Amino acid sequence: MNSPTPPAFRDLLHAQRVWDTELPSFDPASAPAAPVPLFHAWFAEAVAAGQAEPHTMSLATADAEGLPDVRTLMLHDADERGWHFATHATSAKGRQLAARPYAALGFYWPARGRQVRVRGPVVRCTPAESHADLHARSTGALAAALTGAQSEVVGSLAELHRAADAAWDRARAEPDTEAPTWTRYVVEPAEVEFFQGDARRRHIRLRYRRQGDGDWVRELLWP
Repeated sequence: MNSPTPPAFRDLLHAQRVWDTELPSFDPASAPAAPVPLFHAWFAEAVAAGQAEPHTMSLATADAEGLPDVRTLMLHDADERGWHFATHATSAKGRQLAARPYAALGFYWPARGRQVRVRGPVVRCTPAESHADLHARSTGALAAALTGAQSEVVGSLAELHRAADAAWDRARAEPDTEAPTWTRYVVEPAEVEFFQGDARRRHIRLRYRRQGDGDWVRELLWP
């Protein structure tokens, strides 16, 4: 039998405010013909508004049974190809993408009351692109990529610390070392939705949907 939710938690939950700031306006009629330029503009505005970690996003995939899985990771680029991220091909998400190469991304920037959602097929970049991706980042990122087998069970914190220390030493001594399973991926967008929150709940949702000829259709959605 499930235990009831503690009243203190419920009171704390319901006391939280949403968008406790003045929200910007958004005229969907002024939106560009393709979604990436609008994403670039909204990202820059989130940075200017002081949004913490605006480059983080949720990545949703499906496991072997078709059940959803989600985690937070960093965006590595957004260009005409799509939205880029990287992980080990042998990680849980890497294995899921190999079996079902389709994903959804979610960005949330509360400083602007905005969300962006991306859905589409996922393709692997070349080994050269994946190598360049890893070595364009920090020593810590390389050390993390060299630490253990991502998503596998680790025996203890002591084992984790030993492996992490060894990885840091190797990353400093061999900054161009390979992490063979490190892979860069691109979500090629089939749909991109931009959500602008409104204090009176007249939220604006603009969806870009790619047609068979590659052009984009823009559609307003009910909140």
